[in-house]
Amino acid sequence: MIEQTLVVIKSYNTQAEAEIARSILASGGIESSLRNEYSSMIYPTGIIPVQLIVRSEDETAARDLLNVR
Repeated sequence: MIEQTLVVIKSYNTQAEAEIARSILASGGIESSLRNEYSSMIYPTGIIPVQLIVRSEDETAARDLLNVR
């Protein structure tokens, strides 16, 4: 099995915001996933942010799509 390094591109206060960003990446052909999405629904907004993660080799393209620096 090939090990891949994952990078957090951005953290969001709500799952909805993270899902929008994830769909933008998907439209650009970049696979991504969310971390803490279920925990963020249990705890108050902002306590546990939802993290958008991508493979390290997709980091630059993902940041460009989302204009995150």
